[in-house]
Amino acid sequence: MINLQISDVSNTTSRRLFSYLKPYKIGFVCAMLGMVGYALVDVGFISMLQPFIDEGIEGKDTEFLKYAPLFIIVMFLFRGASHFIATYCLSWVGANIVKDLRQELFEHLMRLPVSFHDQNSTGDLISKVTYSTEQLKQATSKALIVLIREGAFVIGLLALMFWNSWQLSLIFLVIAPLIAVIVGFVSKRFRKISNNIQTAMGLVTTCSEQMLNGHKVILSFGGQKVEKSRFAEVNNMTRQQDVKLESAKAMSTGVVQLIASFALAFVIYMASQPAMLDSLTAGTFTLIASSMVMLLRPLKQLTTVNGDFQRGMAAAKSIFEILDQLPEQDTGTRELKRISGHIRFDHVDFSYPGHEDKQVLQDISFEVLPGQTVALVGRSGSGKTTISSLLPRFYEIEKGRILLDDSSIKNFTLASLRQQMAIVSQHVTLFNDTIANNIMYGLDEPVSDAHLLDVAEKAHVMEFARQMQDGLNTIIGENGVSLSGGQRQRIAIARALLRQAPILILDEATSALDTESERKIQGALDELLKGRTNIVIAHRLSTIENADQILVMDQGRIIERGDHASLLAQDGAYAQLYKMQFGQKPV
Repeated sequence: MINLQISDVSNTTSRRLFSYLKPYKIGFVCAMLGMVGYALVDVGFISMLQPFIDEGIEGKDTEFLKYAPLFIIVMFLFRGASHFIATYCLSWVGANIVKDLRQELFEHLMRLPVSFHDQNSTGDLISKVTYSTEQLKQATSKALIVLIREGAFVIGLLALMFWNSWQLSLIFLVIAPLIAVIVGFVSKRFRKISNNIQTAMGLVTTCSEQMLNGHKVILSFGGQKVEKSRFAEVNNMTRQQDVKLESAKAMSTGVVQLIASFALAFVIYMASQPAMLDSLTAGTFTLIASSMVMLLRPLKQLTTVNGDFQRGMAAAKSIFEILDQLPEQDTGTRELKRISGHIRFDHVDFSYPGHEDKQVLQDISFEVLPGQTVALVGRSGSGKTTISSLLPRFYEIEKGRILLDDSSIKNFTLASLRQQMAIVSQHVTLFNDTIANNIMYGLDEPVSDAHLLDVAEKAHVMEFARQMQDGLNTIIGENGVSLSGGQRQRIAIARALLRQAPILILDEATSALDTESERKIQGALDELLKGRTNIVIAHRLSTIENADQILVMDQGRIIERGDHASLLAQDGAYAQLYKMQFGQKPV
């Protein structure tokens, strides 16, 4: 039953994979014709052995022998042309299929919800886009070439043998089922090992990515031995699976060739019997024996390449598992143009997907009027950042409502909803591009140089950009590797300034800045906050003293609310935080 299920899954994967052939079917047909033509030339060459020996050599037919060299040259010219057509066309088809799948996978990963990325390793997903698609290329080019070309060659040789001596060829009716059983068993083994290889390569990518991203931390805390041991373990796992795959290939090839050798021995034995000697000519016997010897090579290749093909099928299966994940559900129907920015949370409860047993937010209710600023403070893990993630619908709430201009945010399309918001996170993400393009990231309309320069000045980006040779056109490297934390934060703030969205979410926007830089940025932020509805998450209470409303959170609940002065007067949790930061009793 289990084997049947595995076979059904493999057949489904194969059918789905070959559905990507449709746009390139002409190229595939040409490749098929080229491969069959290549195989038929080889079969035709072997078929000429019998008349060459019987008529040409034994019959002393000089006329026949005179044209034999020309025949050989023409056949090999045709063979070379067929090989080129088959290889080029199938490589073209395979490369296009892999390109389409890789593009589809990349785009689908962008459409998947944030919760999916929370639960899956980035390294494993990168491995799907790179390693798995490359394995698929092997299945759709190299493996398919061998399967079709050598398969056609085997069929052609068997037909030739039965045509010339069906009595000697009957042995294949016995060994063919045996070979089919072996290939079927080995295919299941190949699929299992190939799936393990996909998993192992995902772990290799994950370990490598963690090491590269955390290189400074590893050096600072002396974690080289830990990372070395961790990578050695997954690296050895990959080695073990590769060795198992090659062992299975070698063993299956040896067994198949052993069975074929028994068949060859049987043919020679049968040919030595008096009854067969009377009916066999030298040419016929040479043709049968040569065909059987020639069968050993394609049988070996067919068995060996089956491993590559099964590895490709395992890669395709892992890719399709990602493509079958439901994308982010956009249930909204209304397109937002420009909102006033009235926000209301109404008895909201929330738990992260996959961790439903842990309530992150409990009965959260608050209201922010247009143009007001609400600040969220509290200990780490109290739920502040989660609230800022619910407003743009990165996650769906379980209970309660979130209203925007008195309408549920579920009524709006995701794209138009998120266009109303500018987010500056404590974890700044920059791209390997120029400073200017990072500031203008995601904008559909062009931005004038004057406007861009004005925004960069307000965010104090020009202070460090002027010191660079190319100014705002300087390439900053992956995630702004050539910049300091404060400089990256200023670019993120400039990006939010340029967006001019009616709602602004600041999640520890000044956390990476020194005191002097924070003072400069605060002026730009005060300008940015004007005329907008703002949700500010901050640990530094000095940055939120002017907020219209401050919500103090603890363990997913709002435990205090009010403005700066009223909360200090209460002498509660907020007052204690203030005293801890400033080392004095609140005034």
